[in-house]
Amino acid sequence: MIDENEVASKLAILGLTDQKLNDVLKNKKLAFALASIVQESGAESALEDKSTASLLQSLGTATKDIPDTSVLAARSLVTDAVVTKKIKSNIQLEAAVAYIKLAGEKANSADLDIAAGVGQEVTPERIDEEVATYFAENSKSIAANRYKSVPSLMAGIKKLPGLKWAPPAEVKKAIDKELLEVLGPKDERDAPPKKTKKEKAAPDAAAVEEPKKARNMFTEGFLGDLHKPGGNPQIKPELMTGHLKATNGIVVTRFPPEPNGYLHIGHSKAIAVNFGYAKYHSGICYLRYDDTNPEAEEERYFTAILEIIKWLGFTPYKITYSSDHFQRLYDLGEELIRRDKGYVCFCTPEQVHENRGGDNGGARIPCKHRSTPIEQSLDEFRAMRDGKYNPGEATMRMKMDLEDPNPQMWDLVAYRVLNTPHHRTGDKWKVYPTYDFTHCLCDSFENISHSLCTTEFYLSRQSYEWLCDALEIYKPAQREYGRLNITGTIMSKRKIARLVKEGYVSDWDDPRLFTLVAIRRRGVPPEAILSFVNELGVTTTNSNIQVARFETSIRRYLEDHTPRLMLIPDPVLLILDNLPDDYVEEIALPYKPGSPELGEHNVPFTKRAYIDRSDFREQDSEDYFRLAPGKSVGLLKVPYTVRVTSFRKDESGKVTEIHAIYENDKKIKPKTYIQWVGESPAHNSPVRISEVRMFNRLFLSENPESNPDGFLADINPNSLELYKNAVIEVGFDDFRRKNVKEGGGPESMRFQALRVGYFCIDRETTEDNIILNRIVTLKEDAGKSSA
Repeated sequence: MIDENEVASKLAILGLTDQKLNDVLKNKKLAFALASIVQESGAESALEDKSTASLLQSLGTATKDIPDTSVLAARSLVTDAVVTKKIKSNIQLEAAVAYIKLAGEKANSADLDIAAGVGQEVTPERIDEEVATYFAENSKSIAANRYKSVPSLMAGIKKLPGLKWAPPAEVKKAIDKELLEVLGPKDERDAPPKKTKKEKAAPDAAAVEEPKKARNMFTEGFLGDLHKPGGNPQIKPELMTGHLKATNGIVVTRFPPEPNGYLHIGHSKAIAVNFGYAKYHSGICYLRYDDTNPEAEEERYFTAILEIIKWLGFTPYKITYSSDHFQRLYDLGEELIRRDKGYVCFCTPEQVHENRGGDNGGARIPCKHRSTPIEQSLDEFRAMRDGKYNPGEATMRMKMDLEDPNPQMWDLVAYRVLNTPHHRTGDKWKVYPTYDFTHCLCDSFENISHSLCTTEFYLSRQSYEWLCDALEIYKPAQREYGRLNITGTIMSKRKIARLVKEGYVSDWDDPRLFTLVAIRRRGVPPEAILSFVNELGVTTTNSNIQVARFETSIRRYLEDHTPRLMLIPDPVLLILDNLPDDYVEEIALPYKPGSPELGEHNVPFTKRAYIDRSDFREQDSEDYFRLAPGKSVGLLKVPYTVRVTSFRKDESGKVTEIHAIYENDKKIKPKTYIQWVGESPAHNSPVRISEVRMFNRLFLSENPESNPDGFLADINPNSLELYKNAVIEVGFDDFRRKNVKEGGGPESMRFQALRVGYFCIDRETTEDNIILNRIVTLKEDAGKSSA
């Protein structure tokens, strides 16, 4: 760990100017990231090579927000590659960082070299050749559009596999040279059209009244830059013609979850992106269950996924299943073999690993079954289908490109044998397609225009497009955005299952978790989640957001959308000795001050009332403003103050009763007001609450998995506080009846408990057994130490 005092001296090694150094030191994350990188580099004096220093600075910027310790540990591999000049460009650096993010603790130098194109030198001659070939293949379009085609030319040529690692400046130079040779110098044909001044027409009334669409996640950043339907190139033009005919040119997206677990907070972004993008552009979005692994799928997950999507406010255009297409997928598997782009492999997993270069990233060797004659491969594939082989004995693999540096092109498995009944197709199938084979083909079958997924699938884009082109079918455009991560929690299904099994939480919907069923049960409004996602925006960078920021967004929504009620979690009886026993005064309380449309309700103020134990001290002090002997304090909305005269305790020393006088003979301005609930059987007051559940964070740190003793050692022992004798004012009953009448579920019955927090009704509540869940505290630094 780098000492804070060492940071400046480490940064000086990068050759930063004084101004730049001061700017970096103001950004603690970046400063410590760069200092760590300098330490990893082993440099002890200023780096003379400016390009190396510049790349190391870029590495710091790219990794400063990464919380995963395994990725940060792997970063030293990238640092070393930069210092030894194996990585020489920003393109290589970006690829290297993407690799360590995916590989984490499995990262190694050999695979890093492959991913970052180390040794892949692209000569000027090769660049000229690739550019000339591209010009020849697009000569008609270039001749027609002349210099106006330069932006699309640049974009197209940059995507050429042969130029992936070419220096951008050299590519630009080659394009300029070819343009000059093909088109000659610019002339009047390339001049922009002259602008003619138009007289201002009278504004159309309808146009004036039409509101502009607000800026949001669909108009800016990643989603704002996406292609329009029809803008994704095809291997054959007629494929796009057929696609546009089938869709009428609208946006078509899909949300394709695997039904093998409950969705978590990160999936809310995927749902908002896919359903929201289609909705914003008046398109459609499929819910497609990717049910190709019968060993892990359960009906409860199918049900929960659909319920969550509807809870978030979206309706699928159609619900489909990958298993709808099992026969068609299998037929395409055979077709791939007929085209000599597929084969049946009998290698063990260990042999496959070694053939792909092994642990040391050695030379890749074609599988010995790769050259099996087509008819023999077809027979073996059919034998797999008919149950001849047991799981692990045979797979059908795609014959891709072993020379490509992308591991996703190293003959991926398309089909494997599983002797497990499928929940929809029963025992019909003995072979099941993999994600890499299924996903792009089902996207094609459903005419998806925008296949939107997270950046962990970035390398898969190449294999996605390869398979569609190999079969000459419509090729959707896969595009990748950064995933949403919340720090201070656990998302892993395996680890959550352990939390449930070992009793640290009650179930997958325990409100301390960040599964979406848990977040819903906790009472978080779906609108607050969507607002949070929209506020973050969508980029290609993963978002690692602190829980506090998520909770702030929830509070902001609840502040505007919930009524106010008085709740006493830990009640103590307050008796006003100078009031008669039958004294009753009805106090009018607005459900939300400043929102008269929500109405008001009356609560009884009587001789006997309940206050919270935390609002009373046996001994007063100057910095304490709530109830204490001899002190005048206000009760919310009650005309006069009360002053404590005495109190009683039980044998354990616990205060059981507080005596006071109601100071209705004089007007005193109190320093604070506290909430209260009057006792009046005639008004059914108070309403008794069986249990108030105060949920705190489940883990103590921002990164539970970094605990040297394991994530369970980071469990917060006070993550749940229970109050068994709480009371609440009678306005709760009116609020509850209204909510039931309007058809809301229990978690949608949300309110602000004045001075306590935001709450909802738990699903275990019955007519006689009310349970409340705290959604969030009133503010992040909640506390009443001196209020």
